[in-house]
Amino acid sequence: MAERLVGKQAPHFTLETANGDGVGFGKVSLSDYKGKWLVLFFYPLDFTFVCPTEITALSENYEAFKKLDTEVLGVSIDSVHSHRAWINTPVENNGLGKLNFPLGADLTKQVSRDYGVLIEEEGVALRGLFIIDPEGELKYQVVNHNDVGRSVEETFRVLEALQSGGLCPMNWKKGDKHLVAQ
Repeated sequence: MAERLVGKQAPHFTLETANGDGVGFGKVSLSDYKGKWLVLFFYPLDFTFVCPTEITALSENYEAFKKLDTEVLGVSIDSVHSHRAWINTPVENNGLGKLNFPLGADLTKQVSRDYGVLIEEEGVALRGLFIIDPEGELKYQVVNHNDVGRSVEETFRVLEALQSGGLCPMNWKKGDKHLVAQ
């Protein structure tokens, strides 16, 4: 059985990254996001078919994430060079185009393993999405089969619910009332 991560400090990571501009490289650690919310998402491989739909949708909504004091980081087991090549491949050729956030390279697969999304026998990650609060606590995780993309709208709904600080019933949306504990 997988270890529970929600409600605990998020596993630390340090990753080499390809910048979303398709030019430079960098390095990020979980500690770089201290004081901000982080949407950390894993995807199986570069140059696949479902992944660009998710990655570009998250990038197109980056300014809305910024308004919620939230950063976004994508991770796969591919190299920074593969990430950069994919960013520089035109969308019409199954590329990503420029992104508003970096892509991390988990070549050792340790970060995917630490977050419980690594399919060991295949050597790739499941589609895992994690929301980490400004103090580094993992507040939300969703992991699904690699054939099914995630929902940016649901990510926003959960992020806003977590940031609201109240008890949020099913389908709660920003502006809805919180439940009152009795």
